[in-house]
Amino acid sequence: MSNKTTVALAAVILLLMAALAGGAALRESVTVDEVAHVGAGVSYLQKLDMRMNVEHPPLAKLLAGLPLVIGGARADYHSPAWTFGQEGLFEAFMAQWSFGHLLLCTWNDPAVTLAWGRLPMLLLMVALGGLLYCYGSRLGGPSGGLLAVALYASMPAFLAFGPLVITDIPVTFFVLLTMWTFASVWESGGANRTTWLFALALAGALLTKFSAGILLFAFLAFRISLRIRPLDGFPSAREEGRAWRRRQWRATLRGVLWAGLILYGVYFVLSVNQPSDSLAILGQNPASLVLRRLLMPPWIFLRGLALFGLMSIRPAFLLGHTYSHGVWFYFPVVFVLKTPLAALAVFVLAIPVGFLAARHRPRKTAIIPADRRIYWRATWVFLGVFTAFCMISQTTISIRHFTIPMALLILAVAPLPRALAALRESGLRLAGPLSWLTAVLAVASLVTTARAYPYFMPFLNSLSLGYPGYTLVADSNLDWNQSLPDVRRFVEQQNLDRLLLDEYGFSDPAVYVPQSEVWNCQKPAASDAGRWAVVSASMILDGHNCPWLTGYPHEVLAGGSMYAFRLPPVIPAAGAPDGPPRPEAYRNLGGMPGEMDMVRIFLPCIRDPNQLKPTWDKMIADFDAQRGRRPGRK
Repeated sequence: MSNKTTVALAAVILLLMAALAGGAALRESVTVDEVAHVGAGVSYLQKLDMRMNVEHPPLAKLLAGLPLVIGGARADYHSPAWTFGQEGLFEAFMAQWSFGHLLLCTWNDPAVTLAWGRLPMLLLMVALGGLLYCYGSRLGGPSGGLLAVALYASMPAFLAFGPLVITDIPVTFFVLLTMWTFASVWESGGANRTTWLFALALAGALLTKFSAGILLFAFLAFRISLRIRPLDGFPSAREEGRAWRRRQWRATLRGVLWAGLILYGVYFVLSVNQPSDSLAILGQNPASLVLRRLLMPPWIFLRGLALFGLMSIRPAFLLGHTYSHGVWFYFPVVFVLKTPLAALAVFVLAIPVGFLAARHRPRKTAIIPADRRIYWRATWVFLGVFTAFCMISQTTISIRHFTIPMALLILAVAPLPRALAALRESGLRLAGPLSWLTAVLAVASLVTTARAYPYFMPFLNSLSLGYPGYTLVADSNLDWNQSLPDVRRFVEQQNLDRLLLDEYGFSDPAVYVPQSEVWNCQKPAASDAGRWAVVSASMILDGHNCPWLTGYPHEVLAGGSMYAFRLPPVIPAAGAPDGPPRPEAYRNLGGMPGEMDMVRIFLPCIRDPNQLKPTWDKMIADFDAQRGRRPGRK
């Protein structure tokens, strides 16, 4: 297949992907993290103040906020939703939900604001596909690049999260760019231009997500791999190889330093108007004020990193079981469940084909060109490092946290067509049929994903064996509060005046479903009997403890993201086999303990930012009271 043909086909696939992902996003409500991210991005640009959402670096939010600021998005910076965030780190974390909700749903038109904020993310998703085609072509030829794009576009996770204002797809883009430019530094001998490109890519990754710091471990692992097993064409003699590795390592460290300076510069500009009162311990004289301003960028970065680390320890839900922390097998299982079977077959097929090609290819035929072997090594080293970190992570809640290994795995499969061509050249009879099988599987994978439109987020393949999604996975694997428009359509079809709604998020559902009232499926009132209740799939077994509802008539909404239940004429007693749980069996969103129902706490503040201060004071008082009741405390 000619290069022009594969480029054209790749472009068509990416345009189809953009149409599917963009069309689905236009049908969706704002998701959980987007509430905070969109508001933060706008405030960074309008105020040069980074008080909001410091637990994530700013770049993705800046990209989303740019078209909104250019379009004249309005924000009330006299509102308590903004001013309360100046009080401290945790106060700002609490206020960001109110500020983001008001910016999206009160101060501006919700649909228009969300659509423009998501547009840069959609374009970045397409750009990631372009990177995979470019790098896949260099590793596996034009057909390899086309296969990489087909696999990428057939992954429901990329279509579901690609248009959303979150950090996962942007950081995947910058990690791939960093990996390739890093390998270029080692190939080129550390030329300044190449090192600068590497520094810019690394800075982009670090400015997008704190977990991009894993790249530093990948750099070290790559250097160790070259020492253990040198590459052909590069210095391998003991002294010569050591000197070469030192030169390239110095160039790498130079790039890391430049990336750090870029990181500092961006944080400095974006925080130039942010009060430095959190560094008041350094003093109030003019020299201290200058020092405080200079130290604000690393201080904001470190505080955000600490908050990110604090929030990273989350319970995990998988295959009907709740774990108090991350489990190593989470991402492999979720990846298998949420990938089309045809795509899984391509990944599996690549393993024996790779071994056969290594043994039976003609001697003069190279699967990986000699000038690309260092990039091939980098691909596998980075894939191993990021996969290992994902598996030991304490944050195993969603497939979106596995997008970097997924993209690297797709890139690692790109040489499959060239390996099959080598086997055909060697005379292996199966090579021809396997080539056709690969093409058929790639097309079948695309068709499977297209048929899932517009419900890419709750997609599960037939390995789920017909079990409801909420019994297998939770969080943004099923529902991230994106399906409220589907709930509104259900309300209109049923001609309901009122609806009980147990949502998975912190935004006011009345924006999308005016007839809704917030409900907790664990605590039904007697007056709820006979009414319709819609519950997020992520709340049935994980966020809340409500399997009792599944014994009553219900309808599946939004492809399995939400469920509409017709409550019985009489609500059974708590603890009854067909009734709600007893208080000691209650569960809270995010695994929060005791009475820490985050929806109940945050929703009044989101609707009325004047409630932020009294709510905060009550939380502190309750916390102090809990400490006072601990055994042995006077």
